[in-house]
Amino acid sequence: MTDKSILITGGTGSFGNAFVRTVLQRHPDIRRLVVFSRDELKQFEMAQVFSEKKYPGLRYFIGDVRDESRLRRALEGIDIVVHAAALKQVPAAEYNPFECIKTNVLGAQNLIEACLSNGVQRVVALSTDKAAAPVNLYGATKLCSDKLFIAANNITGRRDLRFSVVRYGNVMGSRGSVIPFFLERRTGGVLPITDPRMTRFNISLQEGVDMVLWSIENAWGGEVLVPKIPSYRITDVATAVAPECRHEIVGIRPGEKIHEEMITSSDSASTVDLGRYYAILPTGAQYTLEDYCAKTGAKPVAPGFAYDSGTNPDFLSVDDLRGLIGKNVSASAAA
Repeated sequence: MTDKSILITGGTGSFGNAFVRTVLQRHPDIRRLVVFSRDELKQFEMAQVFSEKKYPGLRYFIGDVRDESRLRRALEGIDIVVHAAALKQVPAAEYNPFECIKTNVLGAQNLIEACLSNGVQRVVALSTDKAAAPVNLYGATKLCSDKLFIAANNITGRRDLRFSVVRYGNVMGSRGSVIPFFLERRTGGVLPITDPRMTRFNISLQEGVDMVLWSIENAWGGEVLVPKIPSYRITDVATAVAPECRHEIVGIRPGEKIHEEMITSSDSASTVDLGRYYAILPTGAQYTLEDYCAKTGAKPVAPGFAYDSGTNPDFLSVDDLRGLIGKNVSASAAA
């Protein structure tokens, strides 16, 4: 990657900051690393940490994935694209549905068209567990986005261009997630619990970044890659954050599930086990499941296999969660 130019959409978000930090640490002499986002204040704040003076290959580019012409300009000379831009708050998407569609679906198609026009070689799009059997608009838009990126491999022609997707669960400590919310509310002595049965997958920002970097190097194009990660119970998170707090059951919000899914049983026929990750392979692709397994060492999963946070065999304990919170959640969030 040292001799490559990379652009990340939504580059000032939690993932974007972690991705930029990792790439600059591992490849400080990278040719170009472009942070593409629509918020100039966040770009200014990010530049105080990652300055163009210290990192000559770093660039900040204001733009919105809704604007295809701006994307085309930003992608000139770019080899690799990581697509992290999205509207992802479930209640906001339910109340403002077409705004979510314009960013998550139309923005995805704009990016695909711009990549096809600019000689981009690799595209990795970030997805979410909510895209598997979606019950809310955010999940539905991300499923649609996933389908667009997977299908884009059918129209690359003779270009050396591969589109792939990474799908993972809740990122520990990310903006708007449950742990910073509980940390903020613990001083009141009461933590709101949507449903005591609720479980979620858990991944750290760094694990998400490492998975994207692995996908850039190894994806064939057309896969939806899913990490093997632990689950947690929402009540255990509350206990880990504030064992002295009382739990108040408030009911699940519109569009929420009790357990999150990342691979449904309907996907099992095209899903393989890569060891660290699962891969849902595209149907009708230029390669077969047998070819993929023969060349990667992957193994097909059992018929009817499903991967959800409730039946996941790997669960974090309260002590595990407490240790991970201390390691992965910023001091400012914990204050």
